[in-house]
Amino acid sequence: MSSLARSARHTTSVRDRPTRKSVKQLILQRVAAPRVALHPKSSEVGRYHLLHTDSLVWLAQAAPNSIHAVVTDPPYGAIEYTAVELKKMESGRGGVWRIPPSFDGHRRSPLPRFTVLTDVDRLFMRRFFSQLASMLRTVLVPGAHVFIASNPLVSYLVYESFIEAGFEKRGEIIRTVQTLRGGDRPKNAEKEFSDVSVMPRSCWEPWGLFRKPCEGRVQDNLRKWRTGGLRRVSRSAPFRDLIFSGVTSRRERAIAPHPSLKPQAFMRQLVHASLPLGKGIILDPFMGSGSTIAAASACGLESVGLEINAKYHALAEKAVPRLASLSIYAP
Repeated sequence: MSSLARSARHTTSVRDRPTRKSVKQLILQRVAAPRVALHPKSSEVGRYHLLHTDSLVWLAQAAPNSIHAVVTDPPYGAIEYTAVELKKMESGRGGVWRIPPSFDGHRRSPLPRFTVLTDVDRLFMRRFFSQLASMLRTVLVPGAHVFIASNPLVSYLVYESFIEAGFEKRGEIIRTVQTLRGGDRPKNAEKEFSDVSVMPRSCWEPWGLFRKPCEGRVQDNLRKWRTGGLRRVSRSAPFRDLIFSGVTSRRERAIAPHPSLKPQAFMRQLVHASLPLGKGIILDPFMGSGSTIAAASACGLESVGLEINAKYHALAEKAVPRLASLSIYAP
């Protein structure tokens, strides 16, 4: 049995995320979860596994040194993807989600509104990412890289948690993309302060890049674990930390209507770089509608996707093969 198949056995099905008040209790329950073999609801197509499961429970039960890279866009503190906040978003009420106005005749996607986070929310975020980083350090092989999406307002909470867990910060991937986040005039005083923006218009998205320490030299780690570096774009061109990326295309959103869907043109570059020798298993513990898994499949790489939300897991089962089949540039 492959390491991918063994890992797929250790999971459990759960319902949607709890309300914000119960996040602390959830974390405590996850830490105390029994390490037993469970039977997941899963799909195996080609080189990937899609699992409907709580990622922290799965990580607590996964075999040490079994994953070779992580590429993920996480929920920021398990807040915006709670059942309560998702219901507000779908009804157009917003809550943590900002519902942008239509622009040039096009309906814009909802955006997490991180300016409304409280001190308690930020405390939970630290605990959530500290727990995640600690578990990933055990599951990842030495030299494995973690690519984790963030936001300029909260990235420090994510990065500090990974550094405290013993990861090496290896840089930051800058995705240049202009959204409708920021640039607004003061609410309900737009005319009075017409020359004022409350905060800058966002034109980039940070992705933290971390590495579990290598065993010995990079060359030694590459020989033993097949990790430790990043795969080059070509023999003459290294992987770079600045990636020009537009918003996700309409055809991709039509396939996978998820509020945080990332474009395949961008994701394929990350997954390609994450496995320096093109071998190993990529994990996305917060799969959503499956953009990371689809990118890995398109690049011929093995992957595991975890998703706690039943609706998004079902969406990924249909969307991953369709996204992977799109003719889009990949290194």
